[in-house]
Formats: sequence, structure tokens, C-alpha cells
Amino acid sequence: MTDAAAAHARPTLADVAARAGVSASTASLAFSGSGPVSDATRERVFAAAKALDYAGPDPRAQSLRRGRSGIVGVVLEERVRAAFLDPVKIQMLDGISEGIVPLGAGLLLLTDTGEGAVSVANAPVDAVALIGCSPRLAHTVAQLRLRGIPMVAIEGHAGDDIIEISIDNEDATRRGAEHLRELGHSRVALVTLPLDPERTRGPLTPEREAESTSATTSERIAGARLVFPGIGGVTAGASDVEEGRLAGLALLADPETRPTAVIAQSDLLAAGVIRAAEELGLAVPADVSVLGFDGVRVDGLAPYDLTTLVQPSAAKGRAAGEALVQMLAGEHPEGTCFSSVFHRGNTTAPPAR
Repeated sequence: MTDAAAAHARPTLADVAARAGVSASTASLAFSGSGPVSDATRERVFAAAKALDYAGPDPRAQSLRRGRSGIVGVVLEERVRAAFLDPVKIQMLDGISEGIVPLGAGLLLLTDTGEGAVSVANAPVDAVALIGCSPRLAHTVAQLRLRGIPMVAIEGHAGDDIIEISIDNEDATRRGAEHLRELGHSRVALVTLPLDPERTRGPLTPEREAESTSATTSERIAGARLVFPGIGGVTAGASDVEEGRLAGLALLADPETRPTAVIAQSDLLAAGVIRAAEELGLAVPADVSVLGFDGVRVDGLAPYDLTTLVQPSAAKGRAAGEALVQMLAGEHPEGTCFSSVFHRGNTTAPPAR
């Protein structure tokens, strides 16, 4: 059989309607689940479809009629493999998928690394949720503006006209830093998230801070400075355990300059700092206290119960998804700022005397 003959042999919605003894529009309504179609008629249409081996209307044709792709994009700040190793990203993705349920849409994961055939410049999406702690946020927003795509930023100020779902980064970090000060710490250092699009690893310098393109990183630094004005530290190349380990080794190797406490800007970085301390023969928290941020479960961290700021990652994602649903319905939702909760674990204690 030729390709043309095979295509002609495939059953159509009209064939199903004729077999069921209904109009094509009634058959279409039966498949869509909307409209005044009785249960008996719907069952008759489905029985005809099963007899003809008809799988249902082509979703591509439905998308064309609606003028939408049925896809919501999520822009991640790193490679997809790395994102799926981060519990915060997974929780946010879960929340976004819950929030967009009314759309009946799927999620398309995009990276801001500039790699791959499908990018924010050409992805077939109806709306986009931005993981705004990316240092490349401004670049991504500029591309989406050109396409007129509705977008919501999860952390990171992307512009006065863009809805932002945020958390109290500065205030939460301040509260964590105050905990360390109350314990008696004064020699405290930071391990920060990336500052620039290249995710450069290295010392935290005034010059690098001034050129920061990551709102999340800068806000958490500012929170620590409210308590420890002269605090310095190092910047990691990503939010992962290995980057935290490398940063921890850089901070803790020299006994003369070693801080008595480290404020890490994510729990994964904090876990890496703890590993570095163990490699150097230091006890946590007897020799060095470690504070995290996120409140996620980190595999292999036991017996440590990390002292951290617990943020509502899933709720942030859900709020972003719900805002996109409202925007696609022609509404104008407001931004939301969530609060983090301080959790005292067993990784912080008074400094050794």
C-alpha cells in the first residue's frame, strides 16, 4: 500500500461520527468532554472509535484552532541533569505542574545555557516560568519580550511589568546570621551562589559583587552584611555539593584565617562545606558551624541535621503556575512574596574557645 493510500485508510472523526449515527460536531464534543452530549451518545461515539481503531482528534489541529501550543515553558539556570539533582528545582517544578492543571498543558524544560536546537527564542510555548535566580535572567527576558510571551519570574526582578514570585532572601539570611552572632561567632564567611552568567568560581570581591546579575545571590549577601558588615567569602560555580566542598576547602584550609562559622546560600553548598571540614579533620559544629538555606533533604548528610532557612519551594512554583493561568485568561495577577522559616539543627554551636 502506498503512503497516500495508507493515509486515506486511517479513520477520521467523520468516519466515527457516521458509524455512531451522529454529526461530526457532536462527535467532537464527545471527545472534548464539553457541551450538551448525553452519556449514551458519548458511549456510542467511543464505541464507534474503538471499532474503527480511532485514537481521537489530532492534538496539533486542536492547538491550531485554539491558537495555543498547550505547552508552558520553564527556564532553568543550568543543564537539565544538574537541575534534577537539586531538590529545590524539583519541588518548584512539582508546584508549577500543579498550578497549571487548569490549562491541561504540558511542561517544556529549557535551559539558559544557550545550547540546543530549542531555546527561549523559538520554543513553541504559550507562557514561561523563569527560575529567576539565574545570572542570565535579563538575557532570557529580552528574548521572550520580543516574542510577546507571558512570563512569571520565580525570584529575581525581571522588570516592573513582570510578575515576580519571591521569598524573603535578605531578611531570612539576616535571621540566620543573627543566630550565629547570638552563639558568639564573629569570624564568619560566606559561600555564595553564582554571581555572573559564566558562574565564575572564586573569592567574593567588591568588584564582582558590583557586577552581579543574580538578585538572589546579592539579596542573601546583603542579609548577612546587616549582621556582619565586613563579611567576605567565596563564590561557588553552582548550587551543588561538590562546589560547596571546593569552597569549604578554600575557606577552612588555613588555621590562621579559618572562620568559626560559614553561611552557605543553599543546603547543597552547606553539605559540601561540611564534607570539606571532615576532610580537613574539623568537627562540625565544634570547630566550625555551618548554616544553609532551603530546607531540603540532602542525601548522605546524616547524622547532621542542618541549621537552615526553610523556604516554601513547592508553593513558589504553584503560585507561578497559577499566575500564568490567570495571565492566559486575560487577568492581571499580583506578585507574591513568601517567608522562610528558621530551623535550628545540630550544625551550629558556640565557637570553640
